[in-house]
Amino acid sequence: MGDVLTGFHAAWEFESDSVLIRYERGIRTPKLFQALGERRVPLAALAGVTLAPGRRGTVVLRAEPRPGADPLMDAADGQLKEGCDPYRLVLPAERETLAEYYADELRTRITETGPAERHLVAAPGAPQQFKAYDGKASFDGTAVRFRWSWTGASSAKWKAGDQSFPVGELGGVEWRSPEVFDGHLRLLRRTTGTTQGTAGHTVQQAQRPQPDQDPAAVVFGLGYGPVHESLPFAAAVLAAVRAATPVPVPAPRRDPADIADRIRHLGELHQAGLVTDEEFTVKKAELLAEL
Repeated sequence: MGDVLTGFHAAWEFESDSVLIRYERGIRTPKLFQALGERRVPLAALAGVTLAPGRRGTVVLRAEPRPGADPLMDAADGQLKEGCDPYRLVLPAERETLAEYYADELRTRITETGPAERHLVAAPGAPQQFKAYDGKASFDGTAVRFRWSWTGASSAKWKAGDQSFPVGELGGVEWRSPEVFDGHLRLLRRTTGTTQGTAGHTVQQAQRPQPDQDPAAVVFGLGYGPVHESLPFAAAVLAAVRAATPVPVPAPRRDPADIADRIRHLGELHQAGLVTDEEFTVKKAELLAEL
């Protein structure tokens, strides 16, 4: 399409395979938008688009990202307030007809549905850092580091000392908005004997300590770890974790004719008394499982 639709806090540029979202800078623009700057959203990352009436003579064009396609939205986990949703474009009501045109154009180009197998929208880049209530968090692209504050950190964290977590040892990120009472950012470690956790990563399921007692977490407070700093941080870490997670490769399927020949040969050995009944049954089941 190549056209631009400008709203109150952002402009969407429609391209053949993506939407380039440029966020404005200004005192009325949400700080999260200013921190993001601009984002290119491939159409393959979208599940749909809606147009609905907004407040005070506005209409809202909203794209719906597919689960798993955007690390920022995965980390947010539905906690963003409506005004901070980076997929909403608020327009004057008189532009409703134009917005409907672009919504229809997008709908015809969106072909994917359901969860995405990988991140399709680029995460905020490293390095990332922010100040939490009980320490400073930094991420250089390879490891997350927590440096405790002597005024806010618990004795448990002081005893554990400053922490460093290589991305390869992590299984996910738990972000709870600073705008709620127990806001925090917790790193979830990859361990054995676990279940699926944040963003589908394998993480420890055992009972975790409270965030203020957990050396793998930093806690937020009034004025500490604001959304526009801590959420891009969480998204950057989550994207790095996903990129470092090995993708299981299915074992190659055996040729059915080869399996049939081996079972036939096994039967001959069984009839000759060279293979017991139990050995024949077990080995035959193993061969059939390779199909």
